Amino acid sequence: MIYLKTEDEIELMRKANRLVASALSEVAKHVKPGATTNQLDAVAEQYICDNGGVPTFKGVPNPYGPSFPASICTSVNDVIVHGVPNDEPLRDGDIVSVDCGALLEGFNGDSCYTFRVGEVSSEVDELLRVTKESLYKAITAALPGKRIGDIGYAVQSHVQPYGYGVVREFVGHGIGREMHEEPMVPNYGKPGTGKQLKNGLCIAIEPMITMGTREFFMLPDRWGVKTRDGKPAAHFEHTIALHNGKPEILSSFTEIESIESQNR
Repeated sequence: MIYLKTEDEIELMRKANRLVASALSEVAKHVKPGATTNQLDAVAEQYICDNGGVPTFKGVPNPYGPSFPASICTSVNDVIVHGVPNDEPLRDGDIVSVDCGALLEGFNGDSCYTFRVGEVSSEVDELLRVTKESLYKAITAALPGKRIGDIGYAVQSHVQPYGYGVVREFVGHGIGREMHEEPMVPNYGKPGTGKQLKNGLCIAIEPMITMGTREFFMLPDRWGVKTRDGKPAAHFEHTIALHNGKPEILSSFTEIESIESQNR
């Protein structure tokens, strides 16, 4: 069942997503060669807890193995999603997708940003640019009266001319009191198909795009998944609310992008 939010609930969603955006901004200050993803996880967890939130990802159960051990997912290079933080130092030219979720005052925030570590190749830079563009095209398509398929089509039609792969097994989702609610929001689809979008709907839109094949395999930790051809993947995510007839972005990349530009 799709749960449409009231004005008061959307305001609480704004608060939760502002917290996530600020936590990712703190992480951005520490993304550099030599840093470890465990260090990034500690930064995010401390920030969320210090500001009254609860890291949503920590302890999430897994039917295939142990529960998730960290507060953020850190997916490096060819890891598409759900990477587990570790003590391996990041290297110049790497990319790392940091997915962050937090519960605040009963509602969830969720956002992901793929960071450049030092200087990346032009090919990787283009992958990140195009993936982020596809996110905003999908948000623009998320209008009351439109359908879920319009969102997925906006992503797919933007990235496929570049020869990129659109991951199909991992998708966006409704969000609110629970991190994952109905509806599912794939990054592919046909215009005019799927469930209709309505005012009050809150969803996380999150293109996961690969430079090559969309096929993947699961890592031994039973969380992270890697591209089968070893080529890099990018992942950008915003939580939005359909409010007053248009999409409102509840999370934010503004501060993250400012910090990232200073680090380059």
